[in-house]
Amino acid sequence: MSRVVLDASALLALLNSESGSQAVAARLSDGMLSTVNLSEVVAKLSERGVPENEIRIALDGLGLEVVPFDQSTAYRAGLLRRATRPMGLSLGDRACLALALQRAAPVFTTDRSWKMLRIGVKVHAIR
Repeated sequence: MSRVVLDASALLALLNSESGSQAVAARLSDGMLSTVNLSEVVAKLSERGVPENEIRIALDGLGLEVVPFDQSTAYRAGLLRRATRPMGLSLGDRACLALALQRAAPVFTTDRSWKMLRIGVKVHAIR
């Protein structure tokens, strides 16, 4: 199967057994995410009181490829600002999309509005 990029929202849906988590679980072995999105997931879990060691165990155990947010990806994410600004996409959102563009991979997210983007990325809204 081809690789897929997971948005922080999709990974959180999986970890919290929320609606749409089955779609993420089915592609987990092909999944990757940006270090920016990893940081978002860690922050959300930490805010909920999950201890660091449990966060590390849960996330490391998923076997996802975690891709560094390097200079090339930073440029792509920055250049996406103009196209995504009307939708109010965050740096984390653009980091996810930039990785998908770099890897020519589809994105899994909970944000349905991403389906309206016309930037060359196939978007799968999981709910």
